[in-house]
Amino acid sequence: MPIGEETFGEFLDRLAGRVPTPGGGAAAAVQVAMSAALLGMAARYTTGQDHAENQETIGRIIAEVDELRGIALRLVEADADGFAAAAAACQLPKSTSEEQAVRAAAIAHAMVNMTWPSAKVISIAGIVVDLAGALAGISSRNVIPEIAAAAEAARAAAAIARVNVEINLAGITDEQASLEMIAETGKAEDTIARAEQISHAVREQIRA
Repeated sequence: MPIGEETFGEFLDRLAGRVPTPGGGAAAAVQVAMSAALLGMAARYTTGQDHAENQETIGRIIAEVDELRGIALRLVEADADGFAAAAAACQLPKSTSEEQAVRAAAIAHAMVNMTWPSAKVISIAGIVVDLAGALAGISSRNVIPEIAAAAEAARAAAAIARVNVEINLAGITDEQASLEMIAETGKAEDTIARAEQISHAVREQIRA
């Protein structure tokens, strides 16, 4: 069932079930979608005369995080579709050398398609953290906890997605695709570090 057609509770029931999807990839995509949503909330509360000079920036942030939230939710479905395609490829016949070649090619293609949603989550998480940093400097003080929450959710999404990509790398035989996936996992560490910095800065501001 598409995530947009079920309640959050129903999604969690599926996540907890003894079924292959949704799993970690979907969880990472939902995490980064929530991160973007939290930033949208914080930005929409940063209005009024006190923030008039930053309204253009606020408007840009709102537009970007709303778009990223939609992309992240579509990645939940892409993750499930990718797993289903990989499972179907593994069921192809392999009695002859020709069948084995077809099956191997199908599996290789499916492995790339199964992995790219998590790689995309890492990329989105990095953008969300960038936007969180931009918003933290101009937002209403009342919503800085939400900015920290957004940064931490993006951090978690990047960390989860990195594991998902790394576990699939051994099955990706396309060298170019493998290098691209490795490059994305390399970005995760920086995203995680920057998210932690934002969260720490918010906590310092709260204690000041």
